[in-house]
Parts: sequence; C-alpha cells; structure tokens
Amino acid sequence: MRAPSLALLAGLGLLGLAVSAHAATAMPQRTLPTEIREPVEPTDPTGPSDPGSPSNKGGPSNPVTGQLCAADLNGNGDAADPGEIASCDRTQGGAPQCPIGRVACIADETGTYGCPIGPQYACMTPIGGGNPQCSSNACADPAITPFQETPPINDPGAPADGAVDAEGNCTANIEIFGGRGMRCRPPGIANTLSNCCKNKDRIIKDGMGSKFSSLSLKIQVIKGVFRGVSAAFQAFRAGATAGEAASAGFNAIIGVDPTSIAINLAINFLIEVLLQGCDQEDMETGMLRSSGMCHEVGAYCTVSFLGLCLQPARGNCCFNTKLGRIIQEQGRPQLKSFNGIGWGTPEHPVCRGFTPEEFQALDFSKIDLSEYYAEIEARAQTTIQLEMKDRVDAYLQIMH
Repeated sequence: MRAPSLALLAGLGLLGLAVSAHAATAMPQRTLPTEIREPVEPTDPTGPSDPGSPSNKGGPSNPVTGQLCAADLNGNGDAADPGEIASCDRTQGGAPQCPIGRVACIADETGTYGCPIGPQYACMTPIGGGNPQCSSNACADPAITPFQETPPINDPGAPADGAVDAEGNCTANIEIFGGRGMRCRPPGIANTLSNCCKNKDRIIKDGMGSKFSSLSLKIQVIKGVFRGVSAAFQAFRAGATAGEAASAGFNAIIGVDPTSIAINLAINFLIEVLLQGCDQEDMETGMLRSSGMCHEVGAYCTVSFLGLCLQPARGNCCFNTKLGRIIQEQGRPQLKSFNGIGWGTPEHPVCRGFTPEEFQALDFSKIDLSEYYAEIEARAQTTIQLEMKDRVDAYLQIMH
C-alpha cells in the first residue's frame, strides 16, 4: 500500500467539504484472525527458565494451523497488548502448546520430567526434539471455540416520538441536552492494535448555530467528511494520482459547510483512521471525544477468547455540544432521578437528556462553566451568561 503523499493531503485540504445529509459508506469490517504467525516476543511470568533450556522467545517454530492462545502478561485485565496472543506450536505427540510463558521441564533423579510452574501442565517435546517444555496457557481453535463478540453500541439517540406544532415546538416527550451512547476501541486484536480512542485537537466546532444543534446532524457532518476522505483514499490506493484522488473525494461529498468543522484536522484524523483498523463508530466517537463533547462511562470487552479479553472498548455518552456535556456531568448529581442510574454501564450507557422538569430543577449557580468559557475566546463571558439566561427563560416561557 502506498502511503498518502503530501500532494494528496494538500488536494484533500482544498475539497469544499460540507454537511452530508446521507450516511457515509461504512468501512469494511476486518475479519478476526484465526492464526497469528509471528507473535511479539512473549515473556515468562515465572522468571527466567533454565539456562540450558530452549528459549521461549520469538515466533512459533512450527505453528498448529488455527490454534491460538492468549495471556494477560502485564496484568491490565486484557490480552490485547503485543505478545499476549500467539499461534500454538506443534509437539511430537501432536498436541498444541502455547509459546507464551513456556518454560523448560525439569528432570528428577529417575529422569522423569515435571513442569516447574505446576504439575497440572503437561511436558511436551518440541517437534524438532530437545528438552520437554510446558506452558500454563491453553490452546484452542477459534473454529471450535469461537471469539465472543459484542456489536457496536450504535445508539440512535432519543427517537422523534411526536409531531411538531405550527410554531415548531415538539408536542411529545422533550429531552434537553440529550446524547447518544457511542464506543471507541483502544488497541486490540480487532483493530490491529491501533488506538482508536486517541484524542486529537478540537475538530467539531461547538458554536455551529441552530442548523447544527442536534447531535445527529453533527454526525452527518463527520460522515460527509469521511465520505470524501474515504473515496479519495480508496482512489489513491487503486493507483490514481493525487489530483485524481482529490477529485474523487470532492465528487463523493454533498455540500459540506467548511465553517462547521476544522477541515484540516478532520482530514488528518481520518487519514490516520483509514490507515488503521478503526471502524466508522470509532471514527465518529473519536472526533466528538476530541472536541470535548463526550463523557467516558468506562471500559468493557468487545472480543474475548478463552475467557480473556482481546479487544477492549470504551463506552461514552456523546452530546451535541461541549456545553451539553458539562451541564450533564454537573447537573446529574443534583437530581434524584439519576440516583442509582448514573451513566449506566460502559456497554449500555444511559445518555438521555433532561426532562423539562429536571432542567428547571437544576441550580446553575453550582455548575462551573469555566471550561466552556475558555473555548470561546471571541465572546465575553458576560455575553455568554446573558445569552444562556435568555435562552433558558425563552424556553421556559414556551413550556408554560
């Protein structure tokens, strides 16, 4: 694969990117591996093995097709780091053996070999001969013991469950500062050990105006940029020149407003995403997280094997603005209705907005908005406070 050239990036930067009302084409899902030929050097958690024993480092000398093993070597709760999953090796008896944490067996006075890390682990002779070895980590065939996978959160947010009257007011359930549950994935087996939760600079602008007030429209902005960058990148990979690739990206976009998004940052971010194993939800969550619009609920596992997590994920509640996220974070503790619920679980975040009654009950004198003020340098703090008060008052008048 050719790396994106400076000319391509420059061409992409000249695209007139704007809001797309259509969903972007999703990136193809990567198939989880059933064999890892060259695992990163595993370490022996029991300490150095006998100096005369065969080394347990390096790739498998004769891997068993389809057989995999995994171990949490660094004790961080998953086996998603380099060297923590490997192909199993053949042995003379035909049984597979995990190379991770493998040590030499020790012979007693009768010449019988025993495993120094536990008698329950079998000593096996390598296919090429030599001293028997043992490993505490089990092998399994994913075709027989499949990976356990959790699908993306894919939360559509609050549904439009009512009609709008002649004055544009919703006549059904109303949520104020509502969000969506979204996930991104740190390094793991499904995203080729790439960090898809890595925060960049602020990409989505907070003050987009009423046209971009909803989170769904902001995501459509992101998808519009993604559509163009993805089309340009695919054209470049297929052999197009930088200019041709940029043209392909331009033609794939339907009217993006360049004032709604930091175009250069978005392009750099998406090019990096396209070079990694991140999927579209990773990309959407990453842009919103980078822009300060997401509250991280916690970590959970999306791919597991033999009881070990191979692909962690982080569940988030993402909102339409940074202001929405700040008010949600500091407003929820004030309300009894969120007691015992909090933010839900990382796998199933509770991202609902405030009801009108809950919103009226908030004490804004206890909400610190300094983080929000610092981001809006061109407007005075008093102006922002007055605008907020006017908008809240206007909203409450409509509700009455």
